[in-house]
Amino acid sequence: MERGAHEDPMEEEDPMAEEEDDDEDEDDDDEAMDESTGEVYLPGKPIGEGEELVYDSTAYHLYHAAQTEAPCLSFDVVRDALGENRSTYPMSAYVAAGSQAESSKTNHLMLMKLSGMDRTPQKSEEDSDSDDDEDEEAGTAEMCMARTKHTGAVNRVRSACIGERQVVATWAETGNVHLWDASTLLKRVDGPAAAASAKKKANVHDVSGSPMFSFRHQREGFALDWSPITSGRLASGDCMRHIHIWDMQEGGRWNVNQHALSSHTSSVEDLQWSPTEASVLASCSADKSIRVWDVRAKANKACMITVDQAHSADVNVLSWNRKAPFFVSGGDDGVLKSWDLRQLRSGQPVAEIKHHRGAITSVEWLPSESSVFASSGADDQVVQWDLSLETDAEAGKAAGNEDVPPALLFIHQGQKDVKEIHWHPQIPGLMISTALSGFNIFKTISV
Repeated sequence: MERGAHEDPMEEEDPMAEEEDDDEDEDDDDEAMDESTGEVYLPGKPIGEGEELVYDSTAYHLYHAAQTEAPCLSFDVVRDALGENRSTYPMSAYVAAGSQAESSKTNHLMLMKLSGMDRTPQKSEEDSDSDDDEDEEAGTAEMCMARTKHTGAVNRVRSACIGERQVVATWAETGNVHLWDASTLLKRVDGPAAAASAKKKANVHDVSGSPMFSFRHQREGFALDWSPITSGRLASGDCMRHIHIWDMQEGGRWNVNQHALSSHTSSVEDLQWSPTEASVLASCSADKSIRVWDVRAKANKACMITVDQAHSADVNVLSWNRKAPFFVSGGDDGVLKSWDLRQLRSGQPVAEIKHHRGAITSVEWLPSESSVFASSGADDQVVQWDLSLETDAEAGKAAGNEDVPPALLFIHQGQKDVKEIHWHPQIPGLMISTALSGFNIFKTISV
């Protein structure tokens, strides 16, 4: 799983490849699905003798894979100055990530620049050898990384642009939440030295640094989010059920409210600020509830809405819709639920999807659409959904897919133990996922 810095850490891989196929002829891995005999595979369906999963390159506009020396189980997309609504190839993206190394002393906060990500080649039997060579030369992607030492494994990473600085917040297994000025890391992956080292394959730059501000919770946690409205405002939630609100002060310091929001009765698993109301925050917990807070109120009165038993097990993740008054949640029960904020007090979701065969590990609405979101699960699936699609039972039966939820758009597989997913806010449809087996960067034909 680990890949040394001297190796090319970014390459195109087969997202449907299985471990037992690693030693087979590479030509088999490159075959596109034969439409005359091929069949769409649905997770959970037995694979017959002599059958194998084959990557269909025609289902992706773009697909690349990247690996780091240690797994990064949380990351965030860093906004850049390359423009909004980008669609031209090759593409570039910046990612902040934190490692979970076997030794707590060898962890890092990393800033990665992924560049040269070209369109996925659509090969056919008629392609000549020379055409293949040209495609390989044109499709070379690179990853340049700058990293600084981080005390303890990184549970969660969130980035924000505050003034002219890129600030990254990290939740550490030590119980500390750190704030880092990522300006130096960005300069290292963008500077002339980065370009020169990329050609030599020495694409990892170690940078000395320390947090510019830290706050210690009573225990470690995972919930972390920057306000999209109030610059410098942060919320952090821990496994002791406490949520602390941070506000930036003059001089680059932060004031952390010592009166924690503590209405949850178990670990705070995730939280997120409202995209439209500066003082409103939503959280979910291992106590199976979802709560909505108004942080202007005193801590003991800040919980405005509680949905008890929102899921039948721990509620792991949630995501606000940026275009409509909805949010989506996912739990250990493997269920996805969409909630209308205007009807939240009723305790009834407006949509419920049971597809994943394991706990939900991440959810996120597509920033540019009100009905499209994505989810990942402990079943090694990344799924894209569109809630605007209407149920067509007869069409489903005709296709032999009675059990397929009508909102399902696309299933991406090939990673082991997927932990977090994010849409790129400036490249419509581009998704990044991280897992024990590394990163995938892809754009499907469905979104």
